[in-house]
Amino acid sequence: MKKFSVLTVLVLLMSLIAGTAAAQVIELTYWTHTDDNRTMIENRYIEEFEKMYPNVKIKRVVNEASKMGDLVLTAFSAQNAPDIFNLPIEQEFGYMKHYRVAPVNYEAAGYKGAEDLISKYQAGTFDSVMMDGEIYGLPLELTNWAIYINKRVFWDAGLDPETDFPKTWEEMADIADKLTLRDGEIITRRGFDFRYPYYLVSVLPMVEQLGGKLISDDGKTAIVNEEAWIQVLEFMRDWGPNGRNLGSPTYAAARKIFNKDNNDMGMCLSGFYQQGRIKVDNPEFYESGDWMVVPFPVFENAVNDVAASYYGHYLMVNAQTTPEKQEWAWRFIAYMLDHPMEYLLTVNIIQPRNDLLEDENFMNLPYMDVFMGDMERAHVVFMHENGYQFERFITEAVEDVMLSDVPVEEALESLRERIQEVLDDEY
Repeated sequence: MKKFSVLTVLVLLMSLIAGTAAAQVIELTYWTHTDDNRTMIENRYIEEFEKMYPNVKIKRVVNEASKMGDLVLTAFSAQNAPDIFNLPIEQEFGYMKHYRVAPVNYEAAGYKGAEDLISKYQAGTFDSVMMDGEIYGLPLELTNWAIYINKRVFWDAGLDPETDFPKTWEEMADIADKLTLRDGEIITRRGFDFRYPYYLVSVLPMVEQLGGKLISDDGKTAIVNEEAWIQVLEFMRDWGPNGRNLGSPTYAAARKIFNKDNNDMGMCLSGFYQQGRIKVDNPEFYESGDWMVVPFPVFENAVNDVAASYYGHYLMVNAQTTPEKQEWAWRFIAYMLDHPMEYLLTVNIIQPRNDLLEDENFMNLPYMDVFMGDMERAHVVFMHENGYQFERFITEAVEDVMLSDVPVEEALESLRERIQEVLDDEY
């Protein structure tokens, strides 16, 4: 029998221990959307968490919000999805319905169970992520949109932003026309433009103001109250280059250029988080106070006072990953979300935890009264397991009438047929 020296045995033992430790390292991938303010604090949270738990390594990957839906869908189809991700809840809903994401591990997240978790948040926070008695996501943010106004653009056009801001969509078109500057047919300054292609959040509520719906209450019929849809599609057609030429999906996103204060955007539609981005992108503009926020408009003939829908970005965990990774993923998510005030003050996103909402400083934040007032006249964004597909159909209908001058009735009929086909396949 071959004999080994004590030194050799020690080296072998140390190698074995090192190999075992290496094998126990948990590597998590976390996909999220671009936000420089959030990147700053979440990178710090990752460093802190990895120091507390040296066996865990976290790779944070960011992408443009508009690309996240397709990227996550492709990754799941290829069996290569991230361990942790967030999307708007209307896009996440399908992953829940098909059990592609794992329910919250309450113990790992620091809760006694579902009731304990629910009690720590604003009522209704988990309604959209609860299925079969289980909760499937923790809220990174709960968001609604209102109208941001650049006062300087109003003054330049001879308008008083404090009194001349639009209360109705008809006023929005007329005021935007007064603010708009053009070089021939090319717009050099838009008075306002929409959030293309997030139609479930902002355009569907316009339809609902007029008494319309995307699908019937029983879920079997597409396009309820076509008169409401026709009015909205006509409004969008008139907004585009074949109408009053006020804006278009072909221009840069309004909210992205608003912050620059380059006299090229009078108003945009965005959430409370926009304030944090203004502060970073253009501190002088932020500190000047030459901007303001006003409520979401309604049509003059509206039958329902409906604001832009609110939505949530919920952090979810891939059900295809190992139970051990799932546990550590929920531990990390809970650690990040245990900083609601820093998320609010640094990123300007609202996590609907009771301890935050009950803080005496919460309602004193700039224009928080506008956002909370609109929240009261809003409802959660339309959710359906095929909602992401429906939104694409709406996108095509809107762009057909705006950019291709397709007759409104024809675009609406095509939209109805495409959604109805999906609904019929479900029954």
